[in-house]
Amino acid sequence: MKLRDIQKIINAKVLTGEKYLDNVIKTAFACDLMSDALTFKEDKTLLLTGLVNPHIIRTAEMMDISAVVFVRGKEPDEETIKLAKEIGIVVMTTENILFTCSGILFMNGIKGAELARR
Repeated sequence: MKLRDIQKIINAKVLTGEKYLDNVIKTAFACDLMSDALTFKEDKTLLLTGLVNPHIIRTAEMMDISAVVFVRGKEPDEETIKLAKEIGIVVMTTENILFTCSGILFMNGIKGAELARR
């Protein structure tokens, strides 16, 4: 599914990376602990989180995650947005809570990312 389609179904606002909205996402991973995010390895993954700081973007960069959605209407500071722009990561925010956002994506064909240790 294209990021622009994801944006619509979760009613998200794009904060950065508009030019990448035609990129395809196949899986999603939802967490608020970045150590959990480091346990999976899949391409074309979307990260959903309630944390809003530059560490999220650095983790996304390390894991080759192309897009991050901040849930519960949270918006990152300018430093985080600037970093995402420099790296080329799409950043969105949605009013949905993490559980609801995950469910919407799952119902629309986005699967959960598999753990790397399996």
